[in-house]
Amino acid sequence: MTDPDLALVDDIRAASRLMVRELGFMEQTVAATDYPPSAVHTILEIGIRGPMTAMQLGQVLHLEKSSISRLVRKLIESGELKETVDPDDARIKPLSLTQKGRRTLDALHKFGRHQVTGALAPLSKAEQKIVREGLTLYARALKAWRAADDEMQALG
Repeated sequence: MTDPDLALVDDIRAASRLMVRELGFMEQTVAATDYPPSAVHTILEIGIRGPMTAMQLGQVLHLEKSSISRLVRKLIESGELKETVDPDDARIKPLSLTQKGRRTLDALHKFGRHQVTGALAPLSKAEQKIVREGLTLYARALKAWRAADDEMQALG
């Protein structure tokens, strides 16, 4: 593996910052909701993956236990999530979307698809595939790097 040159690294960093801003993640709320990014991602992940515990959600979103607890409590209070008790183990409390949460999920998908469709519209089919492949590769690389870095940090 070769180290990329600094100009390439800085170009990728600049593009990443621009994407974050253009996707609305610098705003107080995102995706045409009244929710912050962490809440939107919670609804999306539970909607896509199905019921999961707060601990599992924290691992997926890379949030600490205290942040997840506050986030889950607010989404339960707002009627987006419900907590049930596992019939085999009362200590396990899976979170799932309520009816309201499923409507919010549908609205999030509609908003996101509209945003991406609009952005991709001026590109050729070949360019659209390049965008998908590049983002997929970059996301996988970031995830692998974070996992390796976490492991290194744990080893001290």
